[in-house]
Amino acid sequence: MNPRRASIVSAGAALSLAMAFAATNLHGAVFIDGLEQQAIAVRDKAGGKGVNLAFRDRYGWLTRHPVLSGGKRLDVATRTRVAAAVARIPGIGGISWAREGAAAAPALHCQDDVERILETRTIRFSEASARIDPASERLLDEVARALRPCVGSIIAVTGHTDAGGNPKVNLALSMARANAVRWGLVGRGIPADGLRAAGVGSKQPVPGLDPRDPANRRIEFSVISPAPIKPTPIDTPGPG
Repeated sequence: MNPRRASIVSAGAALSLAMAFAATNLHGAVFIDGLEQQAIAVRDKAGGKGVNLAFRDRYGWLTRHPVLSGGKRLDVATRTRVAAAVARIPGIGGISWAREGAAAAPALHCQDDVERILETRTIRFSEASARIDPASERLLDEVARALRPCVGSIIAVTGHTDAGGNPKVNLALSMARANAVRWGLVGRGIPADGLRAAGVGSKQPVPGLDPRDPANRRIEFSVISPAPIKPTPIDTPGPG
């Protein structure tokens, strides 16, 4: 195939990915917004106007597992009633109460294990594609083994690109590659509920590297602990 035509085809495919990603995000945002509006309504009906509802996790991802906080002046019965009402909304995946004032949990060792594995090696993809290079399949096996002790926490999979090319295409490609790795881990036994894929394009180059350096094309993993896969629907602490 003519190189110029191949480049145009690759760019067109990546732009299609961008459009699909945008549509998915839009539909997801509309869905979560609908859940949030229902949750606010049942919260108020249950007498819990002092309770806050968070439908984004600490890293900004939309979630069907809202975290409740506040409402310390409410009695235990009211807080329990609010939690039960929110948990019953169709589409809610379970709720939990924030442990307000609790110290942050220590990082799990698997975070360090994965970083060591990727210190000198990189998960590679076919050019302008989200297809994982066959040579990287064994590396992904190692990453999955290192992450297995952290099952039950939230594992963030973030895709990065260098600054070459169209920023919108890079953003879509980084997201598509992060999703490819996410599903690669699911196929290796890591539960899908605990994996979050995100793409940031070229916005976060490796410190000290030229943003156009190919070494910026990478996948990074962050382990967020603790984060149970199935939150207790009514885990209500007393007022405090």
